Amino acid sequence: MKPTEGPEPGNRTLLTEFVLSGLSSHTELQHLLFFTFCLIYTITIIGNVLIFMVTVHPSLHMPMYFFLRVLSFLDISTASIVVPKMLVNFLSEDKSISYMGCATQLYCVVFLAATEWYLLAAMAYDRYVAICNPLRYAIIMSRRLCLVLVLLSCCSGNIVSVVQTAWVFTLTFCGPKMINYFFCDIPPLIMLSCTDTSVYEKQIIVATALVIFTPFCLILVSYACIISSILKMSSAEGRCKTFSTCSSHLIVVSLYCGSGILIYLRPKARYSQDTKKVLALIYTTIIPTLNPLIYSLRNKEVKGVLIKIIAELRKI
Repeated sequence: MKPTEGPEPGNRTLLTEFVLSGLSSHTELQHLLFFTFCLIYTITIIGNVLIFMVTVHPSLHMPMYFFLRVLSFLDISTASIVVPKMLVNFLSEDKSISYMGCATQLYCVVFLAATEWYLLAAMAYDRYVAICNPLRYAIIMSRRLCLVLVLLSCCSGNIVSVVQTAWVFTLTFCGPKMINYFFCDIPPLIMLSCTDTSVYEKQIIVATALVIFTPFCLILVSYACIISSILKMSSAEGRCKTFSTCSSHLIVVSLYCGSGILIYLRPKARYSQDTKKVLALIYTTIIPTLNPLIYSLRNKEVKGVLIKIIAELRKI
């Protein structure tokens, strides 16, 4: 691939800031978008805080609910890294973000996304043990193992994020400085580089394949064993009840995996920019909003504790 066309080497001025174009260039939509995403962000925070409060209840002491607390924290963090800046840009003429601010945002988004993906693999393993080896569940899924799985998810996410951020910001950016996106992400940034990015594009494809498909394979193996165990059950009611405990997790995995593959496995794919923004919205904004609804509406224990908490709050 030829280097991106840009100014002659002697005339290049390295960028010290970028400008985020946002979701839409139509000025008449900015206020509507502001109120829409302000509402979505509010729902995200309230929903995930409620899930966090519910899962610390003494009656919900299983590892699954420990993982849900961590997932809620990651969802709040992801939304808070992306949405507030997006809301400010809806109402501000100055949509700039500093070079270091952009690098920091990229690091945080990749770290949180990769950590959540590894955490989803840990949650799949938890469901596998609960269904395929129920008599030893309490022994295998000990508090220590749960902490180790969360720490491994965070460490893996940190390694991925440090490497990807370092590689992106070793590229040379010398103009234009407009990022046609609503936050600093890998695909739109490499599109702005005025140096040859062909080697980096191959690297990101390999890295994405490892980051996405390694946990995905673990999830597939876990669910292959789970489905095998479910099919062996004699009771149709038991099969439905057991599968329903996994359906919430499968929905989140499908959304997360689909959007991640389409964005990062083809960083310079010729999707329309609007399509790329929608895909990015799914894992940075939509999934953090849906997770509390998905996991609470399909879980009787969570709904029961949530009703108790709401009733107690009304008495105050």
